[in-house]
Amino acid sequence: MIRVLVADDQAIVRDGLVTVLDLNEDVEVVGQAADGAEAVRLAAETAPDVVLMDLRMPVLDGPGATARILAERPAVRVLVLTTFADDASIAAALRAGAIGYLTKDAGRRELLAAVRAAAEGQAVFDPAVGARLAAGFTAPPPAGVDAAALRARFPALTAREADVLALVARGQANPEIAAALFLSTTTVKSYVNAILAKLGATSRAQAIARVHGD
Repeated sequence: MIRVLVADDQAIVRDGLVTVLDLNEDVEVVGQAADGAEAVRLAAETAPDVVLMDLRMPVLDGPGATARILAERPAVRVLVLTTFADDASIAAALRAGAIGYLTKDAGRRELLAAVRAAAEGQAVFDPAVGARLAAGFTAPPPAGVDAAALRARFPALTAREADVLALVARGQANPEIAAALFLSTTTVKSYVNAILAKLGATSRAQAIARVHGD
């Protein structure tokens, strides 16, 4: 059973989402929040597996609520469901730790598939959002952060670890790296921890400094 918390400031949207979700035997809606602060409180009280999170809400916005929820309950998967798909909104959600990003144009099947995937720790993105992320990651990398070059410089790294380190060095957060490499955020976190150990670094900042030769 996937426990879902719905957070949206529009009652009609919340009601619609609850109706869609409650039609499925493997999904249970454990709470509804009308603002980000209420979402944080209910996440602590109900221990959901997935939070469907709107971005623009009163009291506390979606990215702020996402960050607070994950600080208290790192195992929760936050799936953004919003009207907005601009770069600033996407970046704010990913930096806060969201595992996925859908727009409210998503159909019922797409929404349910995303909830189930998020519960399994899989990154899920609306096609338009995925295209924006892909465009960002296909840009030429800055000098010194090519994965092949990094592996040559740090032979203890595996090929996949070098891929992850290249994106870390470009300032990408774990959810963004997960989306680019088609991994879960948990897997990316494991890779980052292994990279830090192999580089003798105690933080991402130290690892980045080593990549740039500081």
